[in-house]
Amino acid sequence: MMDFKQVLSFVKIEHTLFSLPFVLLGYFIALEQFGLTLGIDLMWILLAAVGARGLAMALNRIIDRNIDAKNPRTMQRHLASGSMSLPSAWLLAGGFLVLLLLSASMLNEVALMMAWLPVLAFVAYPFMKRFTWLCHLWLGLCLGLAPAGAWVAIAADIHGWASITGDLASGQEFLWVPTILPLSAGVALWITTFDINYARMDVESDRDQGVFSFPAQFGELATTIASGMLTVLWVGCFVLANPTDGHVFSASGVFLGLVHLFIIVRRDVLVDFQSRLFQVSMSTGWMLVLSLMF
Repeated sequence: MMDFKQVLSFVKIEHTLFSLPFVLLGYFIALEQFGLTLGIDLMWILLAAVGARGLAMALNRIIDRNIDAKNPRTMQRHLASGSMSLPSAWLLAGGFLVLLLLSASMLNEVALMMAWLPVLAFVAYPFMKRFTWLCHLWLGLCLGLAPAGAWVAIAADIHGWASITGDLASGQEFLWVPTILPLSAGVALWITTFDINYARMDVESDRDQGVFSFPAQFGELATTIASGMLTVLWVGCFVLANPTDGHVFSASGVFLGLVHLFIIVRRDVLVDFQSRLFQVSMSTGWMLVLSLMF
């Protein structure tokens, strides 16, 4: 029988701290863009985010259970170790899917009808690592949907499907292009950078099992160089998004990028590189949210 603590551990609830601030960014940007104030929609958006995050992790654990069982770092995970049954994991995944769909239905038709997109992305991700190192970018795209989804949940209340498609007949352009597009692209590239560095821990296991991680395919130096290039790109995206029309958000993005670069480039002289990278990455979104207040 599953208890609540086991469920939280199974879905790595602490990793929600990566996506949640970007959900809030998308929400607050929509409020500012359309002249709205805080409302009940925020509760449904957050519940949808919890459902999406839980579903993504559950599917990843289910599909990767055999790979996890052969990796020394992950062999103690619930399904790999046998501490949770496969039917229980599928039950959890179904519950999170219901939470996502129910919450989306409480927002608007567009949010509900577009729920297939993150679900498809979550299903595809675990399989991609079996075929291409671009799996890191795919994971980034999954997280990049967070601000876009929250923004659409609000924008569609006002503009319906035109919030996504635009309305050329009335001269309405794509409302998501100026801010949400570069913001989501920045999130995608940021998570990609984090993920290829996190994969450094599993190089030997990935090579043995034929998992196509970037470090396993190209080595340490290429991973560091790619990380630096990706960091410059995601900082540029955040600067381009600049939702406050000021300098605080952009300056925060640049500062965070420099911190990431220092940790990635100086990894050989840092104690516990992965913990430091995790902590800095986890704080990135929250610092950007705080910057919106200035």
